[in-house]
Parts: sequence; structure tokens; C-alpha cells
Amino acid sequence: MPDTIIGQPIDRIDGKAKVTGAARYSGDRRAEHPAFGVIVTSTIGRGTITKIDIKAAEQAPGVVLVMSHENAPAQAPFKQEGEDRHARPKPQLAEARIHYHGEPVALVVADTFEQATAAARLVEVSYQAEAGLYELREGRRLAYPPSKMPNGKADSKVGDLERGLAEGAARIDATYTTPYQSHNPMEPPASLAFWSGDQLTIYCSAQLVDSAQKSIAATLNIPADNVELVSEFVGGGFGGKLSIYGDAILAALAARQLKRPVKVTLTRQQMFSVTTHRASTIQRVRLAASRDGTLTAIAHEVVSQSARMDEYVETAAVSTRAMYAAPNRLTTHRVVPLDLPVADSMRAPGDAVGQLALEQAMDELAYKLDIDPVELRIRNEPTQDPEKGVPFSTRALVACLQTGAEKFGWEQRPRVPGTLKDGQWLVGLGMAAAIRVNLRRPAAAKVRMDEDRRVTVEMDMTDIGTGSYTIFAQVAAETLDLPIESVTVKLGHSSYPDTPGSGGSFGAASCCSAVQQACLELRKKVDAGRGPGNVQAEATSEPGDAFKKFSQHSYGAHFAEVAIDSTTGEVRLRRMLGVFDAGRILNPKTARSQLIGGMIWGVSSALHEQAVVDPRYGSFVNHDLAGYHVPVHADIPAVEAIMLAGFDDKSNPLGSKGVGELGICGAGAAVANAVYNACGVRVRDYPFTPDKILSSILRPNVAQRR
Repeated sequence: MPDTIIGQPIDRIDGKAKVTGAARYSGDRRAEHPAFGVIVTSTIGRGTITKIDIKAAEQAPGVVLVMSHENAPAQAPFKQEGEDRHARPKPQLAEARIHYHGEPVALVVADTFEQATAAARLVEVSYQAEAGLYELREGRRLAYPPSKMPNGKADSKVGDLERGLAEGAARIDATYTTPYQSHNPMEPPASLAFWSGDQLTIYCSAQLVDSAQKSIAATLNIPADNVELVSEFVGGGFGGKLSIYGDAILAALAARQLKRPVKVTLTRQQMFSVTTHRASTIQRVRLAASRDGTLTAIAHEVVSQSARMDEYVETAAVSTRAMYAAPNRLTTHRVVPLDLPVADSMRAPGDAVGQLALEQAMDELAYKLDIDPVELRIRNEPTQDPEKGVPFSTRALVACLQTGAEKFGWEQRPRVPGTLKDGQWLVGLGMAAAIRVNLRRPAAAKVRMDEDRRVTVEMDMTDIGTGSYTIFAQVAAETLDLPIESVTVKLGHSSYPDTPGSGGSFGAASCCSAVQQACLELRKKVDAGRGPGNVQAEATSEPGDAFKKFSQHSYGAHFAEVAIDSTTGEVRLRRMLGVFDAGRILNPKTARSQLIGGMIWGVSSALHEQAVVDPRYGSFVNHDLAGYHVPVHADIPAVEAIMLAGFDDKSNPLGSKGVGELGICGAGAAVANAVYNACGVRVRDYPFTPDKILSSILRPNVAQRR
């Protein structure tokens, strides 16, 4: 269908506010006569507080409150039950028990942030430490099937796996490991809370406004209607702001007790424990294929870390179920309870790490069969969902592979690894396919038009840097046949109509559908002679049954060129291309930004990123941006994303699919496969740091067994 305003690369309508400082993030919010809270965290990984001495802190200059488990107000207990895990009670300082290193044990509130910071250092805590379990490999003996999976069953089985493996002329049986990762958005979680009678207003960093409102209300044992939560601008989320943390709950508790506004901000170091992280995984992938490359069997078995106190499963094998055709199949998920901070969703949960394993295994199989890696994937393209047995809504993976190969110059890839050199650099090319489930949730929107035909859109949806403000304005403008300058979008207030929020790449599809429907209702009223002039409409959009009748995904293909210093083992990305099928692209500029951002994160997953656990204490030792390595400009040269034209009418009325998480899927595997093509040895332990690469080059047989 022809694009008018929708589909145009319009600049972010909130861009000027952000670059001039007019956009107010939670930490920027001000109030009259505020106090400032600083959280004190535990220094053991498991045990009990035997004594907490707050006297010196209470007597420090400017201190107005010191809160610990001994004097914290009553709160609802934590529970794992409930459909929405992000809406559960999140009590703080509720008991003497320590569940993980870095858990909040006290809050110090003072007239200034500096006074609170100084006084927090005066809190003395004594513990009865217990032996904790902190290593995934050591804890594998405790692995168990998760009690609940967010998308389907923990295990799936089709056909006879052992027979399929035996029938294969070539087989792969390899284990891949992925590390812990920390979200580390530019904006740390921050909350400003104040009360008016029994009504709480709280500004906080939240991806899911409705869930956050319910979580705070449930924790404080008050009606949800008594909480007005505001999250107009979020400085990055990636899943790290799906839940509410200690900053929000403690700010609300302290503000109620002090009867004055209280602001609490997490430090960068506290973000590694007080918020969530991506779980580490151990993944065994087995593949078997006939001589022509046709897969006869696929098995993907995943073990991942979960906090002992709060179960979470990394669904790393779920995307494998829809990726390639094979008559004999097995996927399993197991969790290992460790005494570590809570793991939860991070950008493309499950898929991002699962495809690091599957797509490297496919590359290994291609080399064993002496078949081009692109061609191997094309030969195993399914005609319908291999496990659900339903048709795909749309599927253009082959087009992504073929377009990417042509645009990247894939024919230049060295057939024999380790043979292309540029001085002391070993050069290689690699590729990987990508898949990400397409989701949609119920969403509502309110639209009103004033006498000047200016339109205001209201939703509790958030913008975490994805361009939500802009695409909603585009949909409203086109539906109402107005210039985009006539549309104002208001987001992030819990008093606005409910949406699923930002997460799972379902935000655009869900909320744009609601905006379009509300605008159509408004247009009916205007055409009937009821406007313009303060006329409004509200509508809810539901996903319907198309998600049961069709298998819905977005797709991609990544191509990467790397160079390896044969002396130091340093890996440098030289160029990277991603080609993507995500239905109708609502705004090519914001979509491209999301896709290349995900690709860069994939490079980081392959080469840089790892939160390291001290096995003695259960702490993340590199808990700052000095020790936790992410790519900088010098690490990322030419990265480009191509979006294929498409329209998926089974996804939503606008024909779009999610892009926010698609870009990271498969990206790291393309880099890993390029590393093999460059040096001729396999490293299966992510990330590929120089020490692993160098030992691989010097001792290839050792590296192959890792």
C-alpha cells in the first residue's frame, strides 16, 4: 500500500527536547523541599543480618531518616504467583535475610544528596554469612524444568531424535556458553515520590507503566487508583526497567513517613545487583544432515541461571523451534537456582543468546558438509512452522539471506579458513540468520481534537528511545488527514489509557493499532457533525486469533567481516550488514536506529560484554563502565541495515512487525563465524576476548574442545 506520513523517515518529534535538555527524565524531576535517599547494599551473597548499627548515620549532618529491616513500614510479602510478574509486590528491607550480594539493606535520607551519600558510609552491618552457590556449572546438578514458561512449554519433541541423528551423514554436537550481561542504559533508575493525603505521585523510570503502578500499589497495600505514576521519558531500558526496584519503593515509603518529597537514584554500581541482568547459559546443540545439507535432526538443550529467590528461565531454544525444517526435533530448558541477583528479560530474551549457539552450530555443519553457509540455510527453509504445524503469516528469510549475500559481496568469502591475510591481520567473513517472534498485546488510546483541529493522543505507553512519540504522531496524522505538526502525543502517565508498555517488540504494533482505531472513531464523530471542537474518542485494539492460526516472526540475515591480529588475538570488526524482514516499516529512520543498535549489541555479545562473578562472594566484580566492556566508536566501523518492503496483515492493521529486538538476534553469531573463517579455530565460549582467540591460534585443539 502507498505510504504517506506513515512510512516516512520523519525526525523524532521529541528530539529537540532531548538535545536541549527540555525533556525531563525521572532523575531530573524537582519538587519543593525534597530529601534525598541513598541505598546501602549487602556485602555478602547469602546469609542473615545479625546487627545493623545506624546511630552514627542518624547523627550525621542533614540526615532525616535511616531505614532498615528493623524499622521499615509493613509491606506486602513477595510472591511469584500472578500472570504479570512485573506487577507483583516488591517489598524492600522486609527481613534480615540476605538473598544476594548487593541487596538493599538500608536507606539513608538527608536534606542533600551529598549528606545522604556521606552518612550511608556510616551504616555498619554485621552478618552471619552462609556458603552460597554462585557458579552455573557447579550448580547444574540442581537444574530443574521451569515452573512456568513465558512463551510455550519448557520442552518440545517431534519425531525420533536419536533416529534422526543416526541418519545424518554429518553431525554436530557442541556446547556453547554465554555470560551474564548487565543492561547499563545511560539513565540509571531514579524515583521522586511525594504524597498528598493518601494519594501517591511518583516519577520513575518504567518501561511498563501499568505494571509499575500495580507493583507499587501492591507493595504498599494501597489501591492502584491511589498511585499516579509518571514516566514520560526513559533513558534506555532494554528490559532493565520492566520491573520496579528499590529506588521506587523506598522513595515512596520514605516520602510517606517524612511527609515531604524524596528522591532516590541508583548508582551505576548498584545497577548490577539492585536491577536485573541477562542470565548466563550453557547450551548443547546437536545437528544432523544428509550429504545435500537437508537436516534430519535438531536438538537444542539449554541450562540457565535463575535467582534462588525468584525463578526466571532464559528461553534460548524457543526460536529454534521455528527456524529450520527437520523431521526429528528436541528442545529443552532447565534452570539452576543460584544465590545471585534476579535474572530477567534483556533485549530479545532467549533469542539473542540462543541464536549465538544455533547459528554457530549451523556454520560448523556447513563447513563439515562443504556447503556454503547461506545455501545450507536456504535448503532447510520450512514451508510451515515445523513444530506448531501452522502456516507462517509472512516469511522472507530467504530474501534476507540472498539480498544480504549479494549486497555484502559474500562470494568473496575465503572457502578455506585462515587463508586471507592483510599483513599481520587474519581476515574472515561470517554470516548468520535471525528470527524474532512477533507479538501483540491489547492496548487503548484516547484522542481528542480542539477547535483549531489540533489533536492530542494520550496513552500510558512509554518511549525508551525507540521513537514511540514519533510513530504515534505519524499514525494519528495520517488517519485524520492532518499534518504531523498538528498532533501532540502524551505518554507515560498511569492515568492515561492502558497499554502493554515498551517490551517484547510489541509496543509499536499494539499501540499504533489502538491509536489508529481511536482516530477512526474520532473521525466518525467529526464527519457526523460533532466537531471539530473538543471532540474525543477512545478505543482498544485486541490482537485477535491470528496469532494462534499463524506463526508470526520477524527475520534477518547478518554478514560480518573481521580481522584478527595474529600477534595479540585482538579482533576488529571491519564492516557489517543486516537485511531484515519486519513487515511494513512505520518510520525507516527510527527503525534503522533500532536495528543497527541491536547489531552493535550483537558485536558486543560476541567480542566484549561479560559480567564476571566472583565465585567466593557472589558479586559482579566488574560493576562499572570501566570494567564492564561495551563497544565504543572505535570498535564499530561501517554498520548498515537494509529493510525489505513488506506488509503482514495477520500481525496488525498497519502490517508492521517488531524491530526493537530483531537486530541483536543472530548478529553475534555472524561475528563468531567470521572469526572462525579468519583463523580456522572454533571458540564456543562467549565473548571472544583476545586471550581466548590467542590461545585458539596457538593451541587449536584445546580451543576446539571449549
